[in-house]
Amino acid sequence: MLEAKIMGITENTNLVILPEMFSTGFSMKPSNLAETMEGETIAWMKRIAISKKIILTGSIIIEENGQFFNRLIWMLPNGNHGYYNKRHLFAFAGEDQHYTPGTKRLITSVNGWKINLQICYDLRFPVWSRQQSNNESPEFDLLIYVANWPERRSHAWKTLLSARAIENQSYVIGVNRVGEDGNQINHSGDSMLIDPIGNVLFTKQQDEVVQGFELNKEALQETRKKFPFWKDSDQFHILQDDPHA
Repeated sequence: MLEAKIMGITENTNLVILPEMFSTGFSMKPSNLAETMEGETIAWMKRIAISKKIILTGSIIIEENGQFFNRLIWMLPNGNHGYYNKRHLFAFAGEDQHYTPGTKRLITSVNGWKINLQICYDLRFPVWSRQQSNNESPEFDLLIYVANWPERRSHAWKTLLSARAIENQSYVIGVNRVGEDGNQINHSGDSMLIDPIGNVLFTKQQDEVVQGFELNKEALQETRKKFPFWKDSDQFHILQDDPHA
């Protein structure tokens, strides 16, 4: 189904974003569902990215060295990839009992755009996504969240996505699943694109949708020049965990 939707895109496209755990849904049964980095889903992402000449991203369940990760894959059109392991695990649903948290952020670059990649529950922790500028330039231009965020907390989802855009003076994209899962929890989608001053440029509820956008770098730069709030931000560094320490 996803392949048909992706291959049906006719616009010139650099990046296609899929939701969190797009191949399984959000699950606390990683031993039944996990794949390796040599597994079927990684191979599928690689094939699609190469054939469509796109970057393809979304998170899946990965097993590595006896541990399970909620891992966002950043698959490039040449078949190479990077990844980000979800830092903030959703203890309310027991995610912290089954998965290992990530220890570092992934900020990548595409055609001059710096992109910060995050997953679902990370949205509630603004320090993890905060610009760490040095008064010369912001750290990133686009913040992406892939999610399985339930309808019952959709107000928080929409509010926090807007807040992350405003406080970071960056574009924000939130891509969420739709439909009812196996636990009778409904997901209303509410996938969104928000500009650097918090204006919602797109939102969609309930239905599956394939929607394309072209982000405006000049508008972003003009906003930051006209309202240079980022220059007054607190200087700080995230102390990232070292699993080998």
